[in-house]
Amino acid sequence: MKEDFDFSLEPGIERKINRDYKELDPVISVVIPFYNDKEYIEQSVNSVLNQTFPYFEILIIDDGSKDEESLIKLDEIAKTDKRIKVFHKENEGLSATRDYGASKSIDTAKYLMFLDSDDLLEVTFLETAYWTLETNKDAGWAYSDSIGFDANNYTWNKWFDSEKMKKENDLVSAAMVRKIDFNAVGGYGLREKAVNEDWNFWLKLISIGKFPVHMSYYGQWYRRKTTGELKKSKENSKRALEIINETASKIKNNVEAIQYPKQDYNYDLLQEDLSYIIQPEQNKNEKINILMIVPWLITGGADRFNLNLVKGLNKEKYKITIITTEPNKNTLRQEFEKYGIVYDLTSFLNQKYWLAFINYIIKKENINLIFNTNSKFGYSIMPYLKAIYPKIPIIDYIHMEEWYNRNGGYSRYSSMLESVIDKTLTCNENSKEILKEYFGRKEKALQTVYIGVDEEEFNPERFDKEEILKKYNIQKNSKYIFSYICRISEQKRPILLLKIIKKLKEKRNDFIVLVVGDGNLLGKMKNIANKLDLNENIMFLGNVEDTEEIYKISDLTINCSIKEGLALTSYESLSMGVPVISSDVGGQKELINEDVGIIVPCMQDEKEIYSENYKLEEIDKYIEGIEKILNNLEKYKEKCRQRILDGFTINNMLAKMSDIFEDTCKNPNTDKIKNGERLKDNINIAKELVTINMMNDKIEYNWECTEYEKKVYGRAYSLTGLNYKHEILKERLWKIPLWRGFIKVVHKLKGN
Repeated sequence: MKEDFDFSLEPGIERKINRDYKELDPVISVVIPFYNDKEYIEQSVNSVLNQTFPYFEILIIDDGSKDEESLIKLDEIAKTDKRIKVFHKENEGLSATRDYGASKSIDTAKYLMFLDSDDLLEVTFLETAYWTLETNKDAGWAYSDSIGFDANNYTWNKWFDSEKMKKENDLVSAAMVRKIDFNAVGGYGLREKAVNEDWNFWLKLISIGKFPVHMSYYGQWYRRKTTGELKKSKENSKRALEIINETASKIKNNVEAIQYPKQDYNYDLLQEDLSYIIQPEQNKNEKINILMIVPWLITGGADRFNLNLVKGLNKEKYKITIITTEPNKNTLRQEFEKYGIVYDLTSFLNQKYWLAFINYIIKKENINLIFNTNSKFGYSIMPYLKAIYPKIPIIDYIHMEEWYNRNGGYSRYSSMLESVIDKTLTCNENSKEILKEYFGRKEKALQTVYIGVDEEEFNPERFDKEEILKKYNIQKNSKYIFSYICRISEQKRPILLLKIIKKLKEKRNDFIVLVVGDGNLLGKMKNIANKLDLNENIMFLGNVEDTEEIYKISDLTINCSIKEGLALTSYESLSMGVPVISSDVGGQKELINEDVGIIVPCMQDEKEIYSENYKLEEIDKYIEGIEKILNNLEKYKEKCRQRILDGFTINNMLAKMSDIFEDTCKNPNTDKIKNGERLKDNINIAKELVTINMMNDKIEYNWECTEYEKKVYGRAYSLTGLNYKHEILKERLWKIPLWRGFIKVVHKLKGN
């Protein structure tokens, strides 16, 4: 599967993580077969030594190498860390070498991690695999989605199917295997070379009823070369297939894997601490260690703020651990990982263990500040965390209030939990006033921090307009260019934009609109644009990574959202010298004054977000605004960038956030500490809040898991997926008598 991915960010290029760890016997034996491979072995070993879980041994098994430089390289590597052991044996091939390595595994090791000498692991792989196998006791092995790199670059995502495995190898070679299960099937067992030994080994495990855990993140890198075992296996395909067919014939039953993300929580007792999990020694640094809880890592305004914050904070003062709580492709994960450690809980762990893992991270990383931004799960665990760790301050950031979501959205969540939150930050003054006036928050606990923009990145002087027009095959022909850059969803009202364009076209036809972004309404938007005969006035560019280029060629940016906090696109557009016309929502008018754009009254009730019946008066206001800007375009443009430089840069945001973090850690709110200590006597209430949140979000979480399966693994909606959609329909429509009868019929037909 091809997608946006930076293949240059290979793990292990250098040793990065050097943390103290207490002396404990290894629980994982990492077995690395080696044969004359001096070019890649050090990077492979580095990728293991850089792991966030330190209780492993590295067993490098030299399979009769003759190259002197390779042997010298092994000796050098063995001296760099006492967890590394090198063994030499006669040449027998990959399968025998792995079995030999397993035989040298220390008795305390419960798991065998098989890694080829040119392959790589992401820094959290051993830790997440260890946790997922410890909490899925019956699983035989754990693996993740994979990156192919070097001679051929690609991302590898396959849904596990044991029946398909009989005919096609859909698994990767690198995996962590439970040692007792490895021994139960006699290891790899083969003494022939290059006969698809990996595939055969997985089939052996399946044949005795063992199943894997499939972690849904890119945890391992598989080096593709023009030579090697894979090439040899293809050359020896006839014999390899004979062996595979013989092993596959022993599989009598279909075996189901545990595949993340998945929703199966049903009022289970939440696990807080798992005594059988090894707790690494606490981080001893003197930094402010932040636990940052977010829903996901995608391309959105809130996510860009999160990334800019993580990227810009002084690494000499701060260390950041990031936890995500909702299933998503996390397209920005690589960017976040440049500046902090990322754990996607949905990708490797059952929900009932999430609290235990967070407790583990807080202790391990010596967390002294919790920062929640837009995570519902993060809000639900705040009372619990304050009860267990009353002296750790909690800060949250509100990007907007949503009246169509529990009559306030995250503003309501935050206000409900005011007694345990030390400081609430808002992205605009309007949101701050709403927290005070509507939700009754105390002003001293509130502060506005504008998200800002990187004025150097979004600098029009960096770009050549003619080159960009050519790149996107845009024929300007003296036409004005408007940009509409956003997630194409109900909140952004893309259908209103089409109606504005249609009405404007009746007055003038000297413009083209660039629609940049993706979302659930993109297909519908394209269809309606076609029906309205707007194709010559609209170009759909999809997701564009370098949006600076779009602003550079634009004369005007349009934002007709029904809801915003303070849109990142407004910051970016002004920084690039492009005026903005925007709906009067959130804090837009705090940034967009009469010198740099037009604010248009939003005439649609926010609770009617799904309605497409827009008032003609509102449409006309947009058209008036567009024409006013075009008639005075140069006057507007000359003041746009200065508006940003006068107080809305990313450096302003970073300075304020750093001051707030530091001050809050040095001077935690004593009232909040007392509230936490009182909560400790009623900890079961705090835990029950987490349970209630999980159950309330069960249907939505099911849907998110199904969407992930569809988008990443290409699965059509299965019966499971239809069940999810059925549950959503049932919840929304149960109050309607006609639908009650329909739902009862569906239940009867399905045998429920």
